[in-house]
Amino acid sequence: MAPASTQTDRNALALAVLRICVGILFLIFAEYKVFGFQFTLHGGFQYWISHFIEDGAYPFMKPILKNFVLAHAKPIAFLVAYGELAIGLSLVSGILVRFASFFGLIFMLSLLFSTNYPGSSAPLWQYFGASLDHSVLALCFLTFSIGRSDAALSLNNYFEKRAMPES
Repeated sequence: MAPASTQTDRNALALAVLRICVGILFLIFAEYKVFGFQFTLHGGFQYWISHFIEDGAYPFMKPILKNFVLAHAKPIAFLVAYGELAIGLSLVSGILVRFASFFGLIFMLSLLFSTNYPGSSAPLWQYFGASLDHSVLALCFLTFSIGRSDAALSLNNYFEKRAMPES
């Protein structure tokens, strides 16, 4: 049986690899939004919100999307684009992971309730099945918020170790 410290190191490494992979996904999501103009300035965000209102939003989210999000579409589009970039950079670098993961969790729950409504007559399991694309990432963010996902492969950990005096 492997020593406890080796097992802890392997778990920290596994969590760090997951954190970095999720971060890379968010950098990919952010790239076209931040460096292109279709999503933020030319109606891309409004298109998706309108699509969510018509087909996919939970009933309690429709008035929020219609009356608040669409009314403030451009600032919220920039918040989404740069928020995804910030979350991606944080997860890849390992800096402020819990902070970014908290907002990532809020973001994923917002998307889940805006896009994954299976209908009022759907059986319970379909609610979970319809939400897999957002609920899995929400669970990752919850795990990053609770655990020490920055314990391995992170700049935060690297700088902490360098700052410690050698004994």
